Amino acid sequence: MSEPAARGDQPRLRRLATGDLEPHEIASLRVLLELAFGSDEEERFTDDDWDHAVGGVHFVLDLGGEVIAHASVVERELHVNRRPLRTGYVEAVATAPDRQGAGFGSLVMAEVSSLIKDRFELGALGTGRQRFYERQGWLIWTGPSFVRTSEGPQRTPEDDGYIMVLPTPSSPLLDLTAPISCEWRPGDVW
Repeated sequence: MSEPAARGDQPRLRRLATGDLEPHEIASLRVLLELAFGSDEEERFTDDDWDHAVGGVHFVLDLGGEVIAHASVVERELHVNRRPLRTGYVEAVATAPDRQGAGFGSLVMAEVSSLIKDRFELGALGTGRQRFYERQGWLIWTGPSFVRTSEGPQRTPEDDGYIMVLPTPSSPLLDLTAPISCEWRPGDVW
């Protein structure tokens, strides 16, 4: 892996609304996400995952014209102990496999966290890689998780311990052991 400084390239981080992404940028992002998530059936990046990542703000990091990292923030309404909170939900976080461990993902997530703290009552995401996000100030939600459906709330015990939150200046006092719920959506609800 070559170091950016050795090549004289500086990373460029852009914030773009989904509608401002050019078709070639979308194609590059999809390739990055598919490579980063891999081909394992449980982990691979799906069309539903892409649909969850659009409609908000994309953070696109490129180096020498190559997209090397990405994350998006979309608005969702999460309920904490039945209280609705306007939430910046983080989706499609990825760094090119050959660029991981060089701080690019941390750079992107610092900007993501800044946006969430400025615009939302809460930040949230679902991940199996808690250590990375804990270093960024995210907290593991330890309470029971639910999805809100037309038949009422349904438990999602497989997501317990998978959800992380980022308190913001406008967050209420959070009890991380309280119930948390999201609206239903196709694919992974969290």
